[in-house]
Amino acid sequence: RPPAPRPSPRQITRPSTPTTPPGRGGWGSSYAAAFFDRPEVELVAGADRDPQRRAMFGERYGIGALYADALEMLDEERLDIVAIATNTKGRSALTVAAVAAGVRGVLVDKPMVFSLAEADAMVGACAEAGVPLVGGATSVSHPSFARAKALVEEGAIGEVRSLEARVPVFAQHQDWSYFLTGDPVWVCGTGDQPRRERGSTEFMGQGMIACSDGTVVHIRAGAPEVRISGSRGEMLFEHNQWRLYQDVEAPAAGRAEMPWPAPQFLSGMRTVYCLDDLIACMEGRLDEPKNSGRRVAVALEVELGLKLSSARGGERVELPLADRSLALTYDWFR
Repeated sequence: RPPAPRPSPRQITRPSTPTTPPGRGGWGSSYAAAFFDRPEVELVAGADRDPQRRAMFGERYGIGALYADALEMLDEERLDIVAIATNTKGRSALTVAAVAAGVRGVLVDKPMVFSLAEADAMVGACAEAGVPLVGGATSVSHPSFARAKALVEEGAIGEVRSLEARVPVFAQHQDWSYFLTGDPVWVCGTGDQPRRERGSTEFMGQGMIACSDGTVVHIRAGAPEVRISGSRGEMLFEHNQWRLYQDVEAPAAGRAEMPWPAPQFLSGMRTVYCLDDLIACMEGRLDEPKNSGRRVAVALEVELGLKLSSARGGERVELPLADRSLALTYDWFR
């Protein structure tokens, strides 16, 4: 059977022209489209080993600086921001190379890496150079997550007592890591499943994460994507919506659901939000991207620790892990 026709330049990405500001709707279809639609960003170069894709990219965005070798592009062009959407195995090394070439901000697609060693290399290089690193376009990039964290810090639910996160824990799609105020120091896991037929080794059991500041995160079947429980209320993110509950005194004592202060979560535009975080960091308006490479690396180490614990009958596993070659495999990446 003859192969299916290759896409045309206009089909390679959907147009991405947000009609509303971040946090209020719309879609961003790719990192390139997010760059292209940002008035203060000029999309100047691209690299792809496939000559037809490379040509289509150039035609789609009107770019002449096209390269078959990403390292050559980094050497030849003076780039401020780089988006790395290669296969997973190349992302760590290309991030390190981009930082060495003087790039000031890096976005990588998810999954960010396979191994702890890869995460160490890219997160370490970015931290040493002061380069913000976004570890993939996920839900946590949405501005509503920043609003949730601000509410916690303002005392909207009182003193935080615990966090919950769903099963599977998904290091590369984590929401809970954004809300940690201390470092994970040990984990216990149980019920992990053998390697799936399609190749995934992501943790599929339940467990607990203990942090340096006393915070405990429960990885529990049936939990929302993230729940933050406090002494005077709780908030949760479930079914793509934030909900807030607070203790009330009148007319009847108890806990009542309160209106969620804008913005509420809306699907889409994740790449737009990632780029917004990156630029905010580069301009000094934000300390760290919401879905930073550091937070993804933390979640990866936790997930690998949970797997080790489950394999050892649920014993406590101390963090950081000594074996940095430990890695996950995924069945959903390209």
